[in-house]
Amino acid sequence: MGSTSRSTKRVTFLSATLTVLAKDLRIELSTREIVTTAGFFAALVAIMASLAFVTGAETASTRVAPGAMWLAIAFAAVLALGRTWQRERDESALLGLVVSPIPRAAIWCGKALGVLGFLVAVEIVVVPLVALLCHADLWPVLGPLVVVVLAGTVGVAAMGTLFGAMTVRTRARELILATVLFPLLSPALLSSVTATREIFYAAASGTPVEMGEVGDWLRLLLVFDVVAIAGGLGLFGQLLED
Repeated sequence: MGSTSRSTKRVTFLSATLTVLAKDLRIELSTREIVTTAGFFAALVAIMASLAFVTGAETASTRVAPGAMWLAIAFAAVLALGRTWQRERDESALLGLVVSPIPRAAIWCGKALGVLGFLVAVEIVVVPLVALLCHADLWPVLGPLVVVVLAGTVGVAAMGTLFGAMTVRTRARELILATVLFPLLSPALLSSVTATREIFYAAASGTPVEMGEVGDWLRLLLVFDVVAIAGGLGLFGQLLED
């Protein structure tokens, strides 16, 4: 009986998570407002950053590209998070989620997966754009770069979704979200920028990526991801009640 009950709870949690995720994806597919707005904004930030620092091709690929890329991703994340929680505020949709018979943690998990998907869609455009503008060769380092970008994005989506719930009932949501979120994301963003810099440096010099140089930053990113996910699963319900 005990194992059957645990299995039922797992199925319920998974189905509830997928339901919340499917809801956000259906809305986005019909409106395309988050990916389109965040994508254009991120591309504009990347272009402006790459044009503002006029340097040689090698310097641009190793020093400008990592900052331009993660600045664009960070600002796109704030836009995506603000809009995805604004949808829950409209017509008391969040109240409907809260009173529904699903685990609170499943609401966070579904929302976080939706934000992760939106950011990945933006990154598919931003990362090649930054590489093109900064003369970085992505193909030799594509594997390590994908790992670092995905690890950083998971932390941003997990932590952002958790604290985005705090601002859903406030008026100056975007300002408060950015003020609270950026200091919390600083370990993930700094680790991501540094690891990306090492990867682009290897691409510029034509040498294989040394995982020892990237590994420490990647481990820090993974620790941040674990803390963010654990915090979301454990604290999201309390934030909703408060």
